[in-house]
Amino acid sequence: MPTVLRFGRVRVMIYTNDHRPAHVHAWEGRKQAVFNLNCPGGPIALRENYGFSLRPVNRLAQSLEPHIASL
Repeated sequence: MPTVLRFGRVRVMIYTNDHRPAHVHAWEGRKQAVFNLNCPGGPIALRENYGFSLRPVNRLAQSLEPHIASL
C-alpha cells in the first residue's frame, strides 16, 4: 500500500487491489479514516472513522479536496 500524500503525521494511502468506490485510507498511528473520492470532481465524503476527532477529520477532508484529480 503506497503512501500517496502526507499531511503532517497523517499518511494517505491507496490499496492497489482494493474494491470500489474509489477511496483513500488516512492513518495517524492507530487512527484511521476512509474517504470516498466521488471521482472525478468530488466532493470527498467520510465513509469510516476509527479514532479521529471531528475537527482533525474535517481538516483532513479539506486537505484532500485539491488532490482528487491526482488520486
